[in-house]
Amino acid sequence: MALHVNGSWNGWSGDTIVELTDGSVWKQVEYRYEDRYSYRPKVEISSNMMLVAGMSRAVRVRRLA
Repeated sequence: MALHVNGSWNGWSGDTIVELTDGSVWKQVEYRYEDRYSYRPKVEISSNMMLVAGMSRAVRVRRLA
């Protein structure tokens, strides 16, 4: 099952919280700022690293729900 951001994506702001289409919620725990808008981009998560399609690299995250 492919994961996507649930709604619009504005990039990483340093403390971004991301809700995915499977209902899971993730918080950015590694500081990174990268601005990019897209709607429902594809997401890959591996070893607590989240890669959002269109972003330059994966960012460390922690699952909240």
